[in-house]
Amino acid sequence: MAADDAMPDFDHDAPALRTYAMPRDLNGNGDVFGGWVMSMMDLAGAAPAARAARGRIATVGVEAMKFLRPVSLGDEVNFYAKVDRIGTTSIRVRIDVWVRSLKHPPYKVTEGVFTYVAIGEDGRPRPVQRD
Repeated sequence: MAADDAMPDFDHDAPALRTYAMPRDLNGNGDVFGGWVMSMMDLAGAAPAARAARGRIATVGVEAMKFLRPVSLGDEVNFYAKVDRIGTTSIRVRIDVWVRSLKHPPYKVTEGVFTYVAIGEDGRPRPVQRD
């Protein structure tokens, strides 16, 4: 994953999620909705959180996010996710979002920290199993 503002090595750093901005994701100005980006971040962060929890998880929090640049139609959007901390029942995941396009150099769109909680079969928080 990219460290803070360092550009990822797109050929070697594996994103948790990679997708393309499509017409259905655009607002009236032709840019991607911020909510779409946030939704994709939640999906990207859920993958390492579920692995760390070894089971079902639920999103319980998102730290403040600031959108640095817009995402445009056809942009390749890369979501890099890394577990930041594991608590008793929670997993914090840092997610960086970068765009790669044929029209311009890669740039960072946003970053955020999502908190997930491990969920038991009864639907309540459960302790995260550790090795």
